[in-house]
Amino acid sequence: MKLTVPDMALVVLVGASGSGKSTFARTHFAPTQVLSSDFFRGLVADDENDQAASPDAFDALHYVAGKRLAAGRTTVIDATNVQRASRASLVKLAKEHDVLPVAIVLDLPLGVCVTRNASRPDREFGDHVVRRQRGELQRSLKSLEREGFRRVHVLRSEAEVAEAELVVEPLRNDKRELTGPFDVIGDVHGCAAELEELLAELGYVDGVPPDGRTAVFVGDLVDRGPDTPGVLRRVMGMAAAGTALVVCGNHEQKLVRALHGRKVNAAHGLAESLAQLAEESEEFRRQAHEFCDGLIAHYVLDGGDLVVAHAGLPERYHGRASGRVRSMALYGDTTGETDEYGLPVRLPWARDYRGSAMVLYGHTPTLEPEWVNNTMCLDTGCVFGGKLTALRYPERQVVSVKAHRVWYEPARPRDASRPPAGREPAVLELADVTGKRVVQTAHHGRVGVSAEQSAAALEVMSRFAVDPRWLAYLPPTMAPCATSARPDHLEHPDEAFAEYRAAGVQSVLCEEKHMGSRAVVLVCQDGVAARRFGIEGGGAVYTRTGRPFFPAAQNRELLADVRSAAAELFRELDTGWLLLDAELLPWSAKAGSLISEQYASVGAAAQAVLPAAVSALTTAAARGIDVSDLLARTAARSSTVDAYRTAYRRYCWPTQGLEGVRLAPFQLLASEGAAYHDRPHAWHLSMLERLAGPRFQPTRTLEVDLLDPASVARGVSWWEELTAGGGEGMVVKPAANLTRGPRGLVQPGVKVRGREYLRIVYGPDYTLPPNLERLRKRGLNRKRTLALREYALGLEALERTARGEPLWRVHECVFAVLALESDPVDPRL
Repeated sequence: MKLTVPDMALVVLVGASGSGKSTFARTHFAPTQVLSSDFFRGLVADDENDQAASPDAFDALHYVAGKRLAAGRTTVIDATNVQRASRASLVKLAKEHDVLPVAIVLDLPLGVCVTRNASRPDREFGDHVVRRQRGELQRSLKSLEREGFRRVHVLRSEAEVAEAELVVEPLRNDKRELTGPFDVIGDVHGCAAELEELLAELGYVDGVPPDGRTAVFVGDLVDRGPDTPGVLRRVMGMAAAGTALVVCGNHEQKLVRALHGRKVNAAHGLAESLAQLAEESEEFRRQAHEFCDGLIAHYVLDGGDLVVAHAGLPERYHGRASGRVRSMALYGDTTGETDEYGLPVRLPWARDYRGSAMVLYGHTPTLEPEWVNNTMCLDTGCVFGGKLTALRYPERQVVSVKAHRVWYEPARPRDASRPPAGREPAVLELADVTGKRVVQTAHHGRVGVSAEQSAAALEVMSRFAVDPRWLAYLPPTMAPCATSARPDHLEHPDEAFAEYRAAGVQSVLCEEKHMGSRAVVLVCQDGVAARRFGIEGGGAVYTRTGRPFFPAAQNRELLADVRSAAAELFRELDTGWLLLDAELLPWSAKAGSLISEQYASVGAAAQAVLPAAVSALTTAAARGIDVSDLLARTAARSSTVDAYRTAYRRYCWPTQGLEGVRLAPFQLLASEGAAYHDRPHAWHLSMLERLAGPRFQPTRTLEVDLLDPASVARGVSWWEELTAGGGEGMVVKPAANLTRGPRGLVQPGVKVRGREYLRIVYGPDYTLPPNLERLRKRGLNRKRTLALREYALGLEALERTARGEPLWRVHECVFAVLALESDPVDPRL
């Protein structure tokens, strides 16, 4: 006997003591899925047979079951459950979590149960208890379905129990294995001619899709329009051929009730559908009736990344099954009130949506489709004279055709003022960023941010950062290469090359590392920022922690230079804005106070003290005092201080306003509709070479083939040349840019800093043998994992920005990068 159990179900085992429920549960379910009343009695009373502890035991059991069901995990209740009241509480629990309750009844003969109990020393109750339980069970058998159990399986003998085979069936709405691509089509409402036109626009030929695509209809195929039978004929044919999926709309639901012969109000276009269907054959009406009656309320597609429901669906209902879920998917949530047009006032569920799955829906006509928190309504009122709209998935491309005419006058004028489905795109709320956060990224999975990190980021963001509407991206921290084994170096290209070679990367690009400050440049053409980012201005230039580089006037001047130089890029990329990753030089333009208050003061103090100390020790040695070791150490420290001062002075030059300030862009991050981390670095540099003029500093590069020893040797020599004169060093990157290796995401860049530059980072004396040996033990793992998490968040922010998602969706990624920066990681790394 095959016992079918839907996935994500509450399975209630029903049977008298001794019927074998626990053995059955162990045989067919994982131990973690089974919640036993005996076990919970033991938890609360240290005695599994203490019946006095049953109320507390079941209270705990229901609590744990609720947590499992909330997480969508199949849960099995192992208890006698022969009383209606005990079952009722479990059915209620299943309904509260929108999962299907299933009963598996072990109705074994009385003698079998009594014999089994007699063989167990822990079962001291008499046979009369088993008789009473079987009597209650027998009286319950006919009422289990009426109690709310969606499926009831009854096993009546030991043989049936032994031969039972459990089959877990996915819910009908679970189509996660279908990955598309899809064309999701909004409410058709009997507009057959417009449907054919839209399908042709999407590349369908007589209902046959191009390139293996699948059409997904959001419901409301029927009513109001001129040709409901024509729409049904086309869509039914596509569904039968496997080239279309259809969810049920509220108008299909009402039509089915009418065709069932039930009394319904034939308003809102139903009368038109019934009249049109009356002209069709009885066979067609039967097929249409069966088709509409068999439609389900929503689909979960593409591994859970796409959900389609007629009226939309909050995240907590995705993939679940209950009357409440179906009602929500068909009708949406309402306040119970009606507006001045007599239509229900609907709650704006999309405004508070935070799910990772894209939700596409219809039901409530809009003038234009727009993204609201990763959801989109595709009902653009075709039957009311608007448009019939589809969204290509995953491309996120909207395709529409105009209605041929107004087929049905709407109760509410199409241009009537209505409350927005969601917040304004550029509005942020405190709840978006406070507390513990988890951000789902496409390239590195879930990235968590603690409440403490969020609080630290909020302090920085609110006090120091530019307006968050400019913050489309914050760059990640950069990981250093592994510590070098060479006796006189802390970092060397050999380790960077070896790391990428081990990750399966063949070709890397070595980029000269400018000694400047990391800068993100968002530059907009005139009038674009207000429309695209919800803020007036020409853009922003900010640090990797979101702080402005310059006062407003200088910011405008620098952006004007970039805008003028980027005119060709604006035209070629057909965009009104560009987002650039760059270095801003000199280092002293941003770090002037750091240099004067920290580096220069250390250098000045050491230069004032150490030469005098060397002189005094030299005099002491001349008098015969043995200070040779101390003199040697002090002389060495004196020379390292000279090298230290020389090192940081190389990266300082005088600037007045923007005079002397230069920009070295090295990556084109994004523009309208596109993020470019999938383009090789050579492409980025060739595009950015067009930004010519005295304001821009070129970036020297060298490509290295890691499988060619001669090429690797050239890479090492090039680094030695860069650093011999005191250069900072280079960044080694996978030439292809975004790269995945056997262990997942590969570091986007590894910095290899020069020996003299590291003197600025670790202090004048770091090259002395005892100090260098100590520094070789520096821990890099935390920095490296932080770099990958921030990189993934940055990519997610860029992709969301390019797609035009609302500010809060972009900002949660940007804010998370800043939050992670509060981690106590050695800043010298």
